[in-house]
Amino acid sequence: MVKDVISLEAYATAYQAVKLMNENKIGCLVVLRNGEAVGIVTERDLLERVLEKCKNPKETYVFEVMTNHIITGNPEMEIPEAARVMFENKVKKLPLIEGNRLVGIVTLTDIARATSFDKDTIELVDNLFNLHVLGQ
Repeated sequence: MVKDVISLEAYATAYQAVKLMNENKIGCLVVLRNGEAVGIVTERDLLERVLEKCKNPKETYVFEVMTNHIITGNPEMEIPEAARVMFENKVKKLPLIEGNRLVGIVTLTDIARATSFDKDTIELVDNLFNLHVLGQ
């Protein structure tokens, strides 16, 4: 899990989100409101909900384009459990919440790096990678 999660407030602009993602070379940001995770904004969200719709990124707020219903896990999860939650919910990023506080995030890439010996988890990761290929 990545403990130093890059996040931003819901009233940040899409432009600020893109800039922060580029500066940190990451593909998503957890969106916070008063310190609580309320959404996630991904590269895909920005492409589909800002660029494709020709919205001005400097005038579009993150809360307008983020994914509101975020699937979360907890920091005590084992890797296969986290991979299973991601597969079942068709997500590639899993913010980890303890109480109401964001404490980390696990991505599909993190799981792929950590599972070189567990065949069941590797199969789950392969299935997750193929979700976008299958159009799901």
